[in-house]
Amino acid sequence: MKRDIQQVAVLGAGTMGARLAAHFANAGLRCFLLDRVEDAARTSTDPQRRNRLAQAGLEAALQANPPAFFTPEAARLITVGNFADHLDWCSRADWIVEAIVEDLEAKQRLLAEVERVRRPGTVVTTNTSGLPVARIAEGRSAEFLRHWAGTHFFNPPRYLKLVEIIPGPATAPEVLEWLAWVCDERLGKGVVFAKDTPNFIANRIGTFAMVTALRLMQELDLDVEDVDELTGPLLGRPRSATFRTADLVGLDVIARVVANLRQHLNDPAEQALFELPQFVARMLEQGWVGEKAGQGFYRRIQRDGESEILALDWRRMEYRPRRRRQWAGIEAARLIEDPGERLRRLLEPGLAGRATEAPLTFLWRLVGRTCLYAAQHLNEIANSIVDVDRAMRWGFGWELGPFETWDAVGVAALARALEQEGESLPESVQKVLASPSGRWYEEANGTTKFFDPATHAYQPVPEPPGLLVLRSLKQRGAVVERTAGASLVDLGDGVLCCEFHSKMNALGDDSFAMLEAGLKRLQSDFEALVIGNQGENFSAGANLMLLLLAAQEGEWEEIDRAVRRFQRINQAIKYAPRPVVAAPHGMTLGGGCELCLHTAHVHAAAETYMGLVEAGAGLIPAGGGTKEMVVRAAQAAGPSDLDLLQHLRTAFETIAMARVSTSADDARRLGYLRPSDTVGINRDRVLAQAKRLALGRVRAGYRPPVPEAVRVPGQEFLAAARLAIHLLQRGGYITDYDAVVAGKLAYVMAGGPLSAPQVVSEDYLLDLEREAFLSLCGEPRTQQRMAHLLKTGRPLRN
Repeated sequence: MKRDIQQVAVLGAGTMGARLAAHFANAGLRCFLLDRVEDAARTSTDPQRRNRLAQAGLEAALQANPPAFFTPEAARLITVGNFADHLDWCSRADWIVEAIVEDLEAKQRLLAEVERVRRPGTVVTTNTSGLPVARIAEGRSAEFLRHWAGTHFFNPPRYLKLVEIIPGPATAPEVLEWLAWVCDERLGKGVVFAKDTPNFIANRIGTFAMVTALRLMQELDLDVEDVDELTGPLLGRPRSATFRTADLVGLDVIARVVANLRQHLNDPAEQALFELPQFVARMLEQGWVGEKAGQGFYRRIQRDGESEILALDWRRMEYRPRRRRQWAGIEAARLIEDPGERLRRLLEPGLAGRATEAPLTFLWRLVGRTCLYAAQHLNEIANSIVDVDRAMRWGFGWELGPFETWDAVGVAALARALEQEGESLPESVQKVLASPSGRWYEEANGTTKFFDPATHAYQPVPEPPGLLVLRSLKQRGAVVERTAGASLVDLGDGVLCCEFHSKMNALGDDSFAMLEAGLKRLQSDFEALVIGNQGENFSAGANLMLLLLAAQEGEWEEIDRAVRRFQRINQAIKYAPRPVVAAPHGMTLGGGCELCLHTAHVHAAAETYMGLVEAGAGLIPAGGGTKEMVVRAAQAAGPSDLDLLQHLRTAFETIAMARVSTSADDARRLGYLRPSDTVGINRDRVLAQAKRLALGRVRAGYRPPVPEAVRVPGQEFLAAARLAIHLLQRGGYITDYDAVVAGKLAYVMAGGPLSAPQVVSEDYLLDLEREAFLSLCGEPRTQQRMAHLLKTGRPLRN
């Protein structure tokens, strides 16, 4: 089934349907978003009244926080309508996605109408979160059923990577292949194939973990905030942990998922595992279902003009101020960065039968029982352990899936401890214990293999074609040079990669050394250089701690040398004789953004949050970032002085306000990406795509840019900027020190002391930005800002 996709029809404009439509639009696909006609509008001929539900869904998606759209302009690709008047639009769609209320009969009725208007060969899927996919399509034709499947996206679909594809009994293999391709390459998703069992993979295990956490909280007399403290980053899971997640999702939604499990599970003993505590029933009765109701496990109030979050005391069913308890064994484990090692430390007392403190007992029982449950139901819900682990990592944000957790804490140790507590080990665990390595996964020569209980053998972990995995390349000996914070990796075909792997991929001496070495190798041994990595973020910028310490010690020559070095590197990247391509993703801030600004081409992941954020630390960009934004403003303006002032003003506001893009498309609007730069929607593919783009530049006969003079406006721009700064200061929009920093920035962007528009060199602007940076480093209020940012992660408005 080799065909492209241009248009999608989404049936149902509720929270999930509207956000699905938004993400289809993010991917550049035209989308019909349809919903029912409200009873009050059935006799109306006014299209706006008849389309009100679909329009309301679209508007809610536009106002969503975090944003559902890459940019608001993408919403233009969505056309709203209703089932009564516009269902025949489905005949123009390449893919029809049903996303109405979780009601089996309602879905069946709608599909009967869809089959009447659908074009033969069109793929139809349901976004049900747990209803039987086969039953939803009962009564449909054989041709329909060959093109029918489940595609369970996770909410919000823009941000959560997982889509579970659930084949129907008669789904054609080529349809499944096409859906996997669309979800992966066009929508940027991680695809897992699940079996048509209650709540599929991720919701089945994730719901078990949540209900188990509720039960253990009561058994061990812990508080709501205790459980969230234990089940967040400490356990390698999102900051929203257990109950903050429940409030965001909605307790009513969770209750429906649990009810669906209890209804469709056949084993009474397993049904009992999904029984919600009585206090949760009382919360549901009182409408305390989470954030949409204003209260759930937490409640936000205003006290003395300040916002305060209260936590539910589940014993008394009252809200009280949150409290944070500390336990010695827990606090020590927090310092361990590796999630596997941290888990081993946390579970060690439980594995040895010595967990006496309530929090350690809680963690041992929660993790141990979740791992056991996943192993018990492996063959029922999934095709392999890989699909289970990916589902939990991609859908619930766990750093380690259940079987990766078994390996991290030790399969034999975990199995022994479970048996000592009276649990029976499933056959899959017994088989892996009898295997040569006694592990679920093993690595050798850059290849990861997983244990398949069905064959008693290890199979290579399947990866979609066209990926580059740096870890595997490095295991196969592709490392050219390495320091503690960065590496040069041979990507093959004459392309070298400079990979950062320091904490937050902060830039410092290690990364500078590898960039310099990479540029040197580029001249002699390689055809192109890609700057990219596969960590959580591209780079959070320069190492602020080292800069603060140097400033406090008055090491001005050292700071000057470091800034000059970074400027030289960026200029060398810009004018390298062979192409340098940046592949940013995630946070690309400060120095990370400056690097990208100087490359021949940027191929950014769609979820790239790029910005020159130095003003938040009381500084200005000084690695060439300020200079490069001036250069781009001058190039965009052409010969007109008035046009130059306008373009420069926009760039000035972007830097002075430390604006960070909400997506790669937004980074283009802010000027961090050029019109010629490109975007890849699947972050896993960005590095391989950047390599192909770099080779394309080589084959096209790449020529580096020729250094050119830069036109700056001089005093006219500086005077206008100072007036704007003064008015903002007088109005209370910026602090006195914001005005100081903005004034330094305006001075550099105007061209310094020049009285009239003039042409200057890039080196001239680099000197200006470096001088301004050094002077700001010496300011006590800048040092206060840096210290506050390091301590809290938030800017200080001093």
